[in-house]
Amino acid sequence: MSTTSTLSSTVSPVRHLLTKVPEVTLIFWVIKVLATTVGETAADFLNVDLGLGLSITSVIMAVLLVAALVVQFRLHTYTPAVYWLAVVLISVVGTLITDNLTDSLGVPLWVTTVVFSIGLAVTFTVWIISEKTLSIHSIFTTRRETFYWLAVLFTFALGTAAGDLVAEGLNLGFLVALIVFAAAIAVVAVAYFVFHLNAVLAFWIAYILTRPLGASTGDLLSQPVADGGLGLGTTGTSVLFLAVILVLVIVLTRRARATDPRLTATI
Repeated sequence: MSTTSTLSSTVSPVRHLLTKVPEVTLIFWVIKVLATTVGETAADFLNVDLGLGLSITSVIMAVLLVAALVVQFRLHTYTPAVYWLAVVLISVVGTLITDNLTDSLGVPLWVTTVVFSIGLAVTFTVWIISEKTLSIHSIFTTRRETFYWLAVLFTFALGTAAGDLVAEGLNLGFLVALIVFAAAIAVVAVAYFVFHLNAVLAFWIAYILTRPLGASTGDLLSQPVADGGLGLGTTGTSVLFLAVILVLVIVLTRRARATDPRLTATI
């Protein structure tokens, strides 16, 4: 029986695809943290350093994100360049959503943290009721992919709010916030590898925590020394991390094509 036939017999949604997300490896987590850091620094760079302002920056990045997701949804299999571009853009947009609520509308960080937590919980609840699984390895239908990207957006917005709440709202500083979230991720890793925590649960907890970890890292590197940062600036930090992401995505693309040459035609 072919793969397509097998999927057709077990999954009912309209469009069947090959897996649309990458394997969860060390490179996956490295790029994820780098992308979350870029989300923080790039948003600040465009908004403050270039002087575009929060509203214009938000509109531009939202349009770019929609365009990237349109391409992502049209593909029939995981394509590293498109997938990670969407992740970087959704990281920036997630940061801007939180910034608009807190800076422009004056919504307290604890409120945005709670609201985004509820939004993520609702997304997961509807997803599991509808699809019976939250595993990213089952993202081979349009409906599941929609749930996936909506959850990712909420994790980025939530992570930004939670990171700012710990670092600024609680006045712990960027370095302490980084250590707190790194320690939390370490606890999840121990729970998974030693105590056999459910793989799907461990993945999503770690995925959520890497966002404030990246945001705290970005702020620590880019913010002025007087504000508790290292003073590298948003430009230098963004360019450095984007360059590393680009190199890793090129490596992943070459590996994917070497494993399955048909992906060249898909791209």
